[in-house]
Formats: sequence, C-alpha cells, structure tokens
Amino acid sequence: MTNRKPDYDAVIVGAGFGGMGAGIELKRQGLTDLAILEREDDLGGTWHVNHYPGLAVDIASVTYSYSFAPNPYWSRLFAPGAELKKYAEHIADQYDLRRHMEFGTAVQRAEWDDDDHLWTVYTDDGGSRTTRYLVTATGFLSQPHTPDFPGIDTFAGDIIHTTDWQDGYDFTGKRAAVIGTGATAVQLIPEIARDADALTVFQRTPIWVVPKVDFPIPAPVQNLFAKVPLTQKAARLVNTSLLEALMVFGVLHFKQTKPGNKMAALLAKAHLRAQVRDAGTRRKLTPAYDFGCKRPTFSNEYFRVFNRPNVTLQTSSIARVEPDGIVTDDGHKTMIDTLVLATGFNLWDTNFPAFQIIGREGRDLGPWWREGRFQAYEGITVPKMPNLLSLNSPYSYSGLSYFTTIEGQMRHIARLFGELRRRKADTFEVTEEANTEFLDRSTHALDSSVFYAGDCSGSRSYYFNQHGEATLLRPSSTRSTLREMETFPLDDYTYA
Repeated sequence: MTNRKPDYDAVIVGAGFGGMGAGIELKRQGLTDLAILEREDDLGGTWHVNHYPGLAVDIASVTYSYSFAPNPYWSRLFAPGAELKKYAEHIADQYDLRRHMEFGTAVQRAEWDDDDHLWTVYTDDGGSRTTRYLVTATGFLSQPHTPDFPGIDTFAGDIIHTTDWQDGYDFTGKRAAVIGTGATAVQLIPEIARDADALTVFQRTPIWVVPKVDFPIPAPVQNLFAKVPLTQKAARLVNTSLLEALMVFGVLHFKQTKPGNKMAALLAKAHLRAQVRDAGTRRKLTPAYDFGCKRPTFSNEYFRVFNRPNVTLQTSSIARVEPDGIVTDDGHKTMIDTLVLATGFNLWDTNFPAFQIIGREGRDLGPWWREGRFQAYEGITVPKMPNLLSLNSPYSYSGLSYFTTIEGQMRHIARLFGELRRRKADTFEVTEEANTEFLDRSTHALDSSVFYAGDCSGSRSYYFNQHGEATLLRPSSTRSTLREMETFPLDDYTYA
C-alpha cells in the first residue's frame, strides 16, 4: 500500500435524503472533505425530480422525515411534494451540506485501487476523483422505465413521463391517456380527469387502495409542535407504530397473521365498492394478488374518477402506438393526443447499482448481483467492495418510511467508523462468511412473508427481482433493524 492522498475523504453519489443522511453522519465521524455528486440540477432526489400535479407523500409527514430534524410546520398530515423539497433544502442548509454538492454531475463508474486503498470515481464529463470512501445514495426509484411499445416513437402528440413533468401543462380539451396504475398514477389521474375532455387509463395490474385519512394541520398544532417538540415526537411514535403493525404483521409475518392481511384487503374492497358504481369496473380494479405483494397506496379520489363520463378504464394489453392513438390487442383503437407514462422505475436491471462499480479482484457489482444472487450485508456493504457503503441495496429497505432505512444506515456507519478509529485503520471490508450468514438469515425470515407464503403471482411487483426473489425489503421490524445496526459484530469486517 502506498500513501497516495485522495482528493476526498468520501464521495457520495446522490443528493437526496439518503445522500444527505450519509453526509450528516460522515461529518459527525470527522470526515469533512466530502463531495456529493448529483446528476440533477438541484438537491432533493425524488422530491426534486418529481413535481407532477397531485404529488404528495404517502407516509404521514411526521414519520417521513428525519427523527433528529423534525419539521413542525407540515401543512397537512400527508404533505404535498413541494414541502418535501423545501424540507430537503432546509436540511442541506442546517447541516452545511450545500458546499459539498456538485450538480449536473453524473457518475459513470467507480474502480477500487487495491494498492492505494482508494476509489476512483469517473464522471460523464470525462473527469475523475479519488476518494477513500464511496457512498452510493442513488435511490431505489431513480432510473425511470420507459416502455418500448411498438410505434411509440411515431406518436405525433405530446409524451410526458411523470419524472419529467412539464409544469403548467394544460389538459383542457385534450384526449389523454395514462399508462400505469401505480402509486404515482393514483395521485395524478384525478388531476388530469378534472380538465381533460377524455381520459383513458391503461391498467396492466390493479393496485390495492385504502382510504386516506388526511387533513390540514392547524396553525395552533404546528406552533405546539414547534414549542413543545415532545408532542410531535409522540405523534411520530403513534404513526410509526401503526405503520409498523401494517408492515410487520400484514407483510413480513403473513403466514402467522393471515387474518390481519385479509382484513386489510377487505377494507380496500369496501373502499372500492363505496366509491365505484359500476360492478364491471369494480371487478377490473380489484387485485387478484394478496395485499402487500405490491406496495399499496392511499387515496379518496382515485376510485371515484372511474364514475366520470370522460374517463375510461382499459385493461386490454397494448399492441402498438400509432401517431394518433393506442391500439390494444383486441383491435380497439383509442384516439389520443397526449400520452402520460406513469410506468415507474427499473430497479433490478439498471438501478442495482445505478453505475458500474468494480471492486477488489475485479468484481463487477452489477453482473455479480444479476448472475448470482442480490445480497448485501445488513443492506449496506458487500464482500470484495472495500470502503463502499451502498445505501440502496438488497435487503436494505426497512419499514414503510424510507427515513427508517436512512437512519438505520447512519447508525451502522457510526459504529463502523468508530471501530476504524479505534483500530487506527482506514479500510473496511465485510467478510464473505458474515455476508452469507446475513443472506441466509434474511432469506429464511422472508419465508413467512406475503411474498412467499401468499399469492403474489399476478402482482408484477418491483419487490421481486428478475430471479423471482423478494430481495428489496429487510425482513425485520424497525426496532430490530435499528438495534442490529448498532450491535452487529465488529468482527464481521476485516480492517486495514
């Protein structure tokens, strides 16, 4: 090993909430020379990229935020997206992160140098940076999926992907089509339906939708949260506990608590029956898979849209796109002039990882995951990838709020870097044995989940990778996850 000094202590790829959380923790650990590289033109991650009409969080804002940096001034229980963007900006300022950020900088690949114990990070502008530690915080939903329907390149009207929204786009007088019925579409479709002359919703897989208990947070309550933070902490605890019960008992322990899962499905069906008049439409909107196989969502407006005379639900498969419309496999043509793609993201082909990462002994992380099994110790580190912290990794997503995942990983970073200081070391690498043991334990724990004990065959869920494994979620409760992140065996790593 030589003593070549790197350009940075750490390079963090991504300036969303994950990247900022990592930056906060690394600065707490004494690493001050950071570079946070962001391909977009501003910070905020998904809350910067997404700004379509109707955008809001689907986890109550008291929980969908850092526990150590509460915002007492959320306007609603489920805050609109613009407030999440402002919250991200506030965090960047509060923790002095902006000066580390470089925007419009897309990372192409990173390579480990075993002689110098450094990563070299290459960007699309031809530049490179060396760093002691590399953190990937590119998000789970950051690589948009654009379907390659035959003829889509011949469409003569406007094509808008929800991640590239045209602010101020006017649907008045338009014959619009929305492809997709995931959580994004559930928020967007009611907004389009209000203005468009005609809206056709192309549904491949229906989604479980339950009532949304949402309301404005009055100014006196906001002021109480600001003056007595313990009150907001209590509200967070109540909401988190409810989410935890849904996640642990309804999804992870499906085999043991199947009646609870069935009750959630019955609630969603009752919500559907109360809101949609036509029995045939209700049948089309009813999922044929168990609750939780695919992430459910909340809405009081989505189902009611299908009562409107200007809205049509189309469940036949799309055969091709023509310059003036969409033809389904039954030969029916829907004439449109605006096509909205609410087609989600590509997790498993392009997002794990989001750029090429080559570690020790030439291990190329993407092919290694795809040709073998998706795996990461405690959802954050990988064998033969020294000094790499991969925040969006297999088995990393914990609970229903992404902030649970972030804060758990921050605790892992704190424990790991504390041990580096104690040993006067600067390199860590998880052992193959520890990684295998965690993978086996996680796989076994998921046997009781809805993904394997339930019927998910028709869900087309992004929880499943191309091998049919549900390797996105960490199969443990929030409390267990946080405890494990603070108590994992330090000898599960080697140090140098």
